[in-house]
Amino acid sequence: MKRLENKRLDWPNNVREETLASMSLEILTAERQLFSDEVDLVIAPGLEGELGILPYHAPLLSALKPGELKVRKGDEDQFFTLAGGFLEVLDNRVTILADAAENVSEIDEQRAQAAVERAQERVAQRGEEIDLERALQSLRRAQIRVQVARQRRPRAASTSGRAGS
Repeated sequence: MKRLENKRLDWPNNVREETLASMSLEILTAERQLFSDEVDLVIAPGLEGELGILPYHAPLLSALKPGELKVRKGDEDQFFTLAGGFLEVLDNRVTILADAAENVSEIDEQRAQAAVERAQERVAQRGEEIDLERALQSLRRAQIRVQVARQRRPRAASTSGRAGS
């Protein structure tokens, strides 16, 4: 086990591989294992706010709301969207059981925007055959996918698309 040095941590930007040991993270959906690796930091969207998990965190079980999941390994950050689920921390292992999840790099922003528009139409219709609660959940999930994809896409792609504006 690595010895933890007595350094001031500027949460979360100063968390580095050399100051902390790692922990195991597994992200699972009903369809697949999305991620499995050793990581240094997990920031998850808890029901009452963001949950920051560092190695050797105390045991924890928490419900997750739809939102962005941040995973840091060394100097590299990865981002995922979650459609809710549960997080368990036990024995330096983080397990996320997600209702639905995807790596931001897998999101097709145009398809996600089309899903937002379809969900908005279903909410606006509010007919008897429309389950409003389910339509609102679909809308929120689609909005999160678009928001996270726009925030996390590579800078070069976002600046080159605005050059003609």
